[in-house]
Amino acid sequence: MAGKDGRDGDGADSRLPVKAYQNLQFLQSPDARTVRILSEYLEPEARFAEYNIADTIVFFGSARIKSREDADKHMDAAKRHGGDMVEAERILRMSQYYEAARTLANRLTKWSKTLEGSRRRFVVCTGGGPGIMEAANRGASEAAGINIGLNISLPHEQHENPYVTRELGFEFHYFFMRKFWFMYLAKAMLVFPGGFGTMDEFFETLTLMQTGKLKKRVPTVLFGKTFWDEAMNLDTLVDAGTVTPEDLDLFLTTDDIDEAFDYVTAQLTKHALGVPGGML
Repeated sequence: MAGKDGRDGDGADSRLPVKAYQNLQFLQSPDARTVRILSEYLEPEARFAEYNIADTIVFFGSARIKSREDADKHMDAAKRHGGDMVEAERILRMSQYYEAARTLANRLTKWSKTLEGSRRRFVVCTGGGPGIMEAANRGASEAAGINIGLNISLPHEQHENPYVTRELGFEFHYFFMRKFWFMYLAKAMLVFPGGFGTMDEFFETLTLMQTGKLKKRVPTVLFGKTFWDEAMNLDTLVDAGTVTPEDLDLFLTTDDIDEAFDYVTAQLTKHALGVPGGML
């Protein structure tokens, strides 16, 4: 509250006009939307430059998939207290994908750390939340690698998982700016079982590749063959003539951790090493 002399409690003169860039009422208004959008481009760009990050390996997947240890605890509680065993078995079955993402992120981080050069290459990047995102950040962290979390503000709060490197945890308001940063630095993408959001991210990337809007090669792995074959039958699109058979060669579908690792590292070695980061 301003005193009789027009100064507020910290000694500032409240009678002075507020600078535009300090006017929160304006910055949060529709008139400043362009400024907010630009901020979600410039601030991440500055941070990535500060930490010398050239490019990333992006992991997508469900926020709802639990780790094996949490799934085991849920199963044990269901047995002891007469809980829903069908749900407990589903949670345990799906936890295999958490552990696979964790292992792959760990191995890819260790591999990337063996590469020469002054820039950090192929840093694990996720949406920063729980589930598959946590698994990938966790695997990278356990390999003593920095990793990125591009979180998003949602009505039902999505918390940042504890494995994201603190200086590389982001909080976006705009989905499209978050998607931009997923793809701008991405040199490979691994898509684990997930819901609408995971499918959205997968198909948007495929569309960019199919239409030639994505100039760089982004090796893409659809991990979890049984899950994805049941969730979507893309051969139907080929049979209907809405995509070509060659379009399905834009990604590898597998259940095998070694195959996924070998495919991604071979593709990155062939197409990405020696190429600067970014380059949509």
